Amino acid sequence: MTYRNANRLATYRSVATHGGVAAADPHRLTLMLMDGALERISAAKGNLAHGRTAEKCALIQRAIDILHELRASLDFGAGGELAANLDSLYDYMVRQLAKANAGDRVETLDEVLRLLGEIRSAWVLIPPEARSAGRGR
Repeated sequence: MTYRNANRLATYRSVATHGGVAAADPHRLTLMLMDGALERISAAKGNLAHGRTAEKCALIQRAIDILHELRASLDFGAGGELAANLDSLYDYMVRQLAKANAGDRVETLDEVLRLLGEIRSAWVLIPPEARSAGRGR
């Protein structure tokens, strides 16, 4: 397992209790990280609605940490323009989450949920043969 995959595995283990993490391939690990970020942003919205500021802040920070991990896992050599675009989009989402956290902006959380949800939807559609092509890096 490469350092990049080991780091993603460690990050996911610290943020979720889903089964099968240890045996997950890089594609699945990335999907699990996306799911973890989406779950935390959704939970942050609920905490915001109920006035639980500390919980909201902690959840948003964890979602930001996960987005940083997704950025760090990008392979610019193999991914080229797509990796660069994802890097910019992840950076934008991190900045939006920070703004949402500081200003209690539900609409900004919704925007990040939508953007990350779109990336997740595309990620799921990657054919299995393309998934295995990236292994061993």
